[in-house]
Parts: sequence; structure tokens; C-alpha cells
Amino acid sequence: MSTTLDDPPPGTRPARPDPGRRRRAKPGTWRHALRRDWQLYSLVILPLLFFLIFRYAPMLGNVIAFRRFEPGGSIFGESWVGLRYVEMFLSDPTFWTVFSNTLILGGLTLLFCFPLPIVLALLLNEVRSRRMKRFLQSVSYLPHFLSMVIVAALVMQMLAIDGPINQIVKAFGGEATPFIQKAEWFRTIFVSSEVWQTVGWGTILYLAALTTIDEQLYEAARMDGAGRWRQIWHVTLPGIRPTAVTLLILNLGTFMATGFEKVLLLYNPLTYPTADVITTYLYRMGVESSSMSYAAAIGLFEALVGVVLIVSANFISRRTVGTGLW
Repeated sequence: MSTTLDDPPPGTRPARPDPGRRRRAKPGTWRHALRRDWQLYSLVILPLLFFLIFRYAPMLGNVIAFRRFEPGGSIFGESWVGLRYVEMFLSDPTFWTVFSNTLILGGLTLLFCFPLPIVLALLLNEVRSRRMKRFLQSVSYLPHFLSMVIVAALVMQMLAIDGPINQIVKAFGGEATPFIQKAEWFRTIFVSSEVWQTVGWGTILYLAALTTIDEQLYEAARMDGAGRWRQIWHVTLPGIRPTAVTLLILNLGTFMATGFEKVLLLYNPLTYPTADVITTYLYRMGVESSSMSYAAAIGLFEALVGVVLIVSANFISRRTVGTGLW
């Protein structure tokens, strides 16, 4: 009986591969990263569950935009009606009124509330006194922490017939004006209160982005004879451009849902012509009138418009600036 060099000696078993070594993930793979940093990945479980339960699971209810929903019946509707509710809101003049109001309020909010935090961050960055800088930051941040109900109550008290604003108007010989009941004043009131409440908080990300700019760039600009304005234009603004573009894309994503809580608290039937927006119209149709299918169809349309806006903004940003969300 002949044996070869590859055969094991008589009476011995061939060695088995180590199961631990066989299951070991290769470096650079997702399994290897999961084994190495499983403690960090475990922190993501709760946020993922939150989005899964409260963000993605409710999307199944969008099916009632194409089905007749009756209170007390199936949550997915009773019968298929196709595009009936879509045709209803497309032919509804009230819908187009609230749609135009949404575009106008969203455009005004974006026009004022997007660039002003950049301006305020640049001004705060130029303050040399650390105490003064901290004081100004605290004062500008404070309105963000106020409840929306408190902000709306402050606005209504300030603009009441016997409020401070009308008292000042009377002191200069004018007549008291019921600003809250005037439709032509609502957009000014809304945008002004939005600026007061959000601009200071919006500077946080820009101030953080300013700290990442290399000081050597400013030194090189000064050596080339650039003043403060030139340094801001050629060094500071390009340094915070990625942050600004990202926030602009995110703001466009919520463009159609502008200020639902504040509008709901401030508006009244007298200001509907300029104050009523898609989200408040949805609230009245869905909650107050129990037209759930009709409200779901309008909400689905609003969501599609938001998706188109954010995808288009990201595409244009990628092509022109080279920066985007994805």
C-alpha cells in the first residue's frame, strides 16, 4: 500500500478549518464594520424605528387618495374611485387660491429667512469682544425656544387694537388698525414674526462653518491687498457655500409646508384670502369636514411637489456649484 505526500498519516483525521477564522469578515466590508463598531450602530436602532413607525408606515394610508374612505370602516378605504379626488381638487377654485398663497408665503419666507442668517453670522463673526458676541448670540437664539403658541399670542397682543403698536401709531396722530383682521397685513405679520423667531437660530450652522475656514487664506488675501469686504467675498462666502447650499435644498424640501402651526394660530376667516395655505386647507377638509380621501389626495399632491423641488434643487446645485445632498 503506497502513500503520497498529500495523504495524512494512517490513524489521523484531517485538520478542520477553524470556524472562527472561517466566519471572520474581510476588512473593508459592511460585516467587518458592523463587528468593529456595533456599539455605535446600535444607537441608530431607535431613530430608525421612529422613522419606520411614524414616517414610513403612515405612507400606506396614501392609498385612500384613490379609494373612498368612510369613518369607522377600513383604514384603506371601502371602494376604488381612481382619480376622482384628484380631479376634484384640480377643478376646485379654493384649492388654487390656497396653492398660490402657499407659493407666495413660502417664497417670501425663503427670500428673507434664508439669507438673513448668513448676514447675521457674518456680522457676529466680525465682533471682536467675546462677551458682546456671546450676548448677541444668546439674544438672537432666545426666540427659537419659545413655543409657537406663545409666539402667536405675543404677535396678537402686540398688534391688538389697544396693543403697543397701535399705541405708537396713535401717538404719532394715526388711527388704530386691527392688523390681525386685515388680509393685506397677514403676509407682513407672518414673515416678520418668522424672521424674528428663526434667523438667530439659523446662524448656528454658519458660525460652525466659519470656524473651519483656514486662517492662512485670510493672511494670503491680506498680503494681496484685500480689505475686509474682499476677504468676505472671496474667502468667507466660498468657505460656507456648501453649508448654505445644503440648507437651501432642505428649505426647498419643506417649501410647501411653510408655517402650518403659526398660520393656524394667527389666521381667521377674514384673512383667508391671503392666509389660507395648503396645510390649513387640509386640516379643515380632513379634520373638521371629515373628507379624509379628498384631504389625502391634496396631501399627496403637496408631497409630490416637495419631492420635485428638492430633487430639482439638488440636481441644479450639483451642476452649477458641485455640492448637493446626494
